[in-house]
Amino acid sequence: MSVLHFSKYHGAGNDFIMVDDRTGRWGETLTTAQISQLCHRRFGIGADGLILVQESPDGSDFFMRYFNADGRTSTFCGNGGRCIVAYAGTLGLHTGSCSFLGTDGMHHGYILPDGRVMISMTDVEEVNRLHPGALTLYTGSPHYVTFTDTLEALDVVQQGRAVRYGPEFGEAGINVNFVQAISPGEIRVRTYERGVEDETFACGTGVVAAAIATCVQEDSSLTQWQVQARGGDLLVDFERKGPLHFAGVRLTGPAVEVFTGSVKLL
Repeated sequence: MSVLHFSKYHGAGNDFIMVDDRTGRWGETLTTAQISQLCHRRFGIGADGLILVQESPDGSDFFMRYFNADGRTSTFCGNGGRCIVAYAGTLGLHTGSCSFLGTDGMHHGYILPDGRVMISMTDVEEVNRLHPGALTLYTGSPHYVTFTDTLEALDVVQQGRAVRYGPEFGEAGINVNFVQAISPGEIRVRTYERGVEDETFACGTGVVAAAIATCVQEDSSLTQWQVQARGGDLLVDFERKGPLHFAGVRLTGPAVEVFTGSVKLL
């Protein structure tokens, strides 16, 4: 029976099982069913996803391999990216700044003096308007963003699931974000995440998508956005290169170690 050593982290309530897999052992042996059970909140550790720190093939500090709570390999996770920067620091892979490879390309991470973690995100070069109140864009993962004045009253799971599984987005589906403007440069967001198949307390790529989509929707010149998620506050900043082109995108927020432990794999 194998024993898996792990650390549990959260980024604004978006929580992850972190595993040092620089030997490549777990990436080769962990099954979809095992990962799903580890992420289960009643029968396992409980998490929105599992992340392996692996050797990078391109000479950067490490490779981030991310699995959703359903056990399947997924696209990039922004809060997971911030948490892996913090975790990699405890492994001695960097001393406060690093570069790492994700499924969407290269990222840079920084542990700030106040303990928050900032990472670079993928550039956004296309924002699609489906109708006046909904946009789609890719921020490392695909996102649908819609706007509301009654965010707290929404049934995010029911409405999010209807969009995620709708015929418009095919078998792969899409992450769904509901956004309410608070003041110039400040928004609230709630997100239904595919792969978790539930509302999460925060979603890093969703927070970035929400900020950029709001910027487009309002035709705003602001390049820094405070975003309130259910699990905490995050900061998104970027350079606007054109009406639908955003570069230098960064995500900043907490990345907290919750506990460490070991578990026997069945």
